[in-house]
Amino acid sequence: MHDDRKLVEDRLKRVLEERIRPALYPESVPLTVEVWHAPGEPVPVEEGLAAPYGPASVGDRWGAPWGTSWFRVTGTVPEAWAGKTVEALLDLGFDENMPGFQCEGLVHRPDGSPVKGLNPRNQWVRIGAPVQGGEEVALHIEAASNPVILDYHPFLPTQLGDKETAGSEPQYRLERMDLAVLDTEVWELVQDLEVLGELMPELPVEGARRWEILRAVGAALDALDLQDIGGTAAAARARLAPALAVPAEPNAHRLSAVGHAHIDSAWLWPLRETVRKVARTTANMTALLDDESEFVYAMSQAQQYAWIKEHRPEVYAKVRKAVADGRFVPAGGMWVESDTNMPGSEAMARQFVHGKRFFLDEFGVENDEAWLPDTFGFAAGLPQIIRAAGTRWLLTQKISWSTTNSFPHHTFWWEGVDGTRIFTHFPPVDTYNCSMLGREIAHAARNFKEKGRATRSLAPTGFGDGGGGTTREMLAKARRMRDLAGAATVTWEKPADFFAAAEAEYPNAPVWAGELYLELHRATLTSQAKTKQGNRRSEHLLYEAELWAATAAVRAGFAYPYGRLDRLWKTVLLHQFHDILPGSSIAWVHREAERTYAEVAAELEEIIGGAQRALAGEGEDEVVFNSAPHARAGAPALGASAPPSAGDGAPVTVTPREGGGHVLSNGLLRVEIDARGLVVSAYDLVADRETLAPGQAANLLQIHPDFPNQWDAWDVDAFYRNVVTDLTDADEIALAGETGERVTVRVTRSFGDSRATQLLTLERGARRLDMETEVDWHETERFLKAAFPLDLHTERYAAETQFGHLNRPTHTNTSWEAAKFEACAHRFVHLAEPGWGVAVVNDSTYGHDVTRDAAPGATTTTVRLSLLRAPRFPDPETDQGVHRFRYALVPGAGIGDAVREGIRVNLPERRVRGGAAEIAPLVAVDGDAVTVTAVKLADDGSGDVVVRLHEAHGGRTRATLTPGFAVASVTPVDLLERPLAEGAPEGTEITAGPDGRVALALRPFRLVTLRLARAED
Repeated sequence: MHDDRKLVEDRLKRVLEERIRPALYPESVPLTVEVWHAPGEPVPVEEGLAAPYGPASVGDRWGAPWGTSWFRVTGTVPEAWAGKTVEALLDLGFDENMPGFQCEGLVHRPDGSPVKGLNPRNQWVRIGAPVQGGEEVALHIEAASNPVILDYHPFLPTQLGDKETAGSEPQYRLERMDLAVLDTEVWELVQDLEVLGELMPELPVEGARRWEILRAVGAALDALDLQDIGGTAAAARARLAPALAVPAEPNAHRLSAVGHAHIDSAWLWPLRETVRKVARTTANMTALLDDESEFVYAMSQAQQYAWIKEHRPEVYAKVRKAVADGRFVPAGGMWVESDTNMPGSEAMARQFVHGKRFFLDEFGVENDEAWLPDTFGFAAGLPQIIRAAGTRWLLTQKISWSTTNSFPHHTFWWEGVDGTRIFTHFPPVDTYNCSMLGREIAHAARNFKEKGRATRSLAPTGFGDGGGGTTREMLAKARRMRDLAGAATVTWEKPADFFAAAEAEYPNAPVWAGELYLELHRATLTSQAKTKQGNRRSEHLLYEAELWAATAAVRAGFAYPYGRLDRLWKTVLLHQFHDILPGSSIAWVHREAERTYAEVAAELEEIIGGAQRALAGEGEDEVVFNSAPHARAGAPALGASAPPSAGDGAPVTVTPREGGGHVLSNGLLRVEIDARGLVVSAYDLVADRETLAPGQAANLLQIHPDFPNQWDAWDVDAFYRNVVTDLTDADEIALAGETGERVTVRVTRSFGDSRATQLLTLERGARRLDMETEVDWHETERFLKAAFPLDLHTERYAAETQFGHLNRPTHTNTSWEAAKFEACAHRFVHLAEPGWGVAVVNDSTYGHDVTRDAAPGATTTTVRLSLLRAPRFPDPETDQGVHRFRYALVPGAGIGDAVREGIRVNLPERRVRGGAAEIAPLVAVDGDAVTVTAVKLADDGSGDVVVRLHEAHGGRTRATLTPGFAVASVTPVDLLERPLAEGAPEGTEITAGPDGRVALALRPFRLVTLRLARAED
């Protein structure tokens, strides 16, 4: 029996490849081809159509890397083909890779209207079905010669990732430009055979159904005349029909197919190319919607809709119509499918604000689902952000990529740091690029971990990453599996319909609390340091710009820059896409991002400066502006004042250290820096306690070899720790500044081809040691960290995330803890024993690790900040050059100190000349546990003031918010600044008094947004 099965399977494979598929197009005639090579960047359609074309032929080489060539193909349908189905076959030189990773094209009619996209799995353009014969054919192809970056050796360094280094060698060769007759009966036979042939090996070996299909396939092949496939295809199909007609079992798994084309907003191509990828894919999908009445297609990322609206309005018109018809579904409600680990609190909220608002304004669509199939893990603060945006559900697939532990659920409630729960689904098909292959559908049913309790899963169906989308072949296969014995039942369905049904049948799904950690791609928390620094700086500048512009608008009649802030937010949100901010894109993307961040910073500095000058008024006195939500240096939180007359606390002293080095002290903290320039003591004079582990040194730069098994820019593997070099040799140790207000020690080190210069500063009145590190980095495949070995014994530590912090274990009791050997933190990590703790705060890093000394009796817990990497793929020059980092060690810190110092290092005070002695904040909050994350004017232009805040310490708290202006009303709102139907977030008390003061009672980490209507003067 085994031999019979193997014989039929091998026979089917050969006959399909060598006889049946070649018979799909039995007749063809060549088209006439002309070409125009655009000299630079892509041109508008009208320019491409009107360009001076020259002769071209099949076999010609074309396409410098990242170039554009316009092909014009013309011909006449032979009269003899009347009554037949005719297509143009346009092969630009495709290989068999997935669409989106090589050359692509968008076909236009002579009037410029789009027809469809071209890619390896979509090389046809329908001319007529049937044709009359004699039709004139004229098509224009905008062909993009995007180079193959991810090839058969995907991690070899390449210069193709930047147009400045890619060269001009043609990348492709025209393969076919024909008119051809499509034999529709043969095409249907291919789909019949593929569905049954793919399903057969997935069925139980001894099951009757498998043998039933085996015999039907064998009989169909017997019915074929291999010299006359077209003439015998119908007979072969008749032999297959009984096997295709057997209905599915009543308890078969139910699979909801959703048309999909995950399009990375940038990755192995630049942003400008994604604009064209979206146009190609949406042109294909709207055409497919016209042809297939059962098909439903979903596309996320409001940015991508905005691109085609701006750049390809003719394509956007088709999209708008399809959305209005209910078949093209704007999904997800985010500006882009962003990374969710690294974006700050406000940025993560604004992803939903701008995404949902775009879909509401453009289409009247309210998204109930968050759609993040490919994001590299999910921060524990995300559930309440999703809920605060008015969204109910989350879909992702990426956690199935984890390499250590298999996630225990496919459908579950995900609980965030504040207790908010979101109904979440991981498609058990284990891909967001489902092709309707039999093995995929069978895997989804077998793999579904909720069997016996739930019956439904979702399959995002279509080629993706580089776009492409769903194909007519996928639809044909789905149609055959709608009700087919041995397969899951497949139905095209909108995401919202799937989620509603899934939640209804499984309301008591299990709960997963805390972050959804991806046990892969951990190095994306560090790669491309300048991109990450640009993001962090932009987030804080946007916060400042909104704060001071709102304050100046209320206090000084300043014109609030609604349009500029909206545009700048969208620019920053775009660059949080999950292959830009994580540092996993080609060189072009990151060089462009660096320039963009500089432009964003310059414009935001202009807005901040203008608002602060308006507030400071005329004069030459110094005014200190404090953007932080905590008072400091005499300046109120969120306000400004004259500078204090003298610093608080004892002056800072510096004395020689025995054996070399320096001892710094300010009466609160005594720091010893030895002759190597390493911190060997950080003594908390208030608590009478040493911070550092005995015999160990802090601010220790360490370097590791870094050559992961795959995915260079994405991954760091645990074995990197096996080899470490401590950078202890110093070129120079010197005092760089010595006053009673502060003392700075400069340490310079050389290593490899690189150089690091560090400034270690202790200030008057500060319980922290500030460190500024400049690294001129020229290493390759190395990982640089800064280590702080602490004399602490603790089983967990806190790491800041959006609107709070999460606790992670410091031990590795199980494989789940051991897998988190590199994790994300925003502005601080905090470790504590009862009554005493330490924080390490930073201004621009995210990756870090925390380990405990394995020696018996040891109490050392080491925090290490991840500073720089040097992977060579996809950008061979990753992180090369000069980088600057600021971080600080804060002994004796409680969690509130960690929050405050983390904000301080990211929001330095600003000093402006003016005449104002004090500028009162727009709002004041008296609870130290409450952190304000936004003060702005309402987006609708009403002039209302919007304040967002959250409990930041992890406990219940009460606080009072006092407006600094006359208030007519106070309304709790969602992230989109709409009144909450329930009046306040669950478990939150909000009571507004007649004087405008608002009494708040908050649960741990609870997020609240208030809209304060200004009373008329």
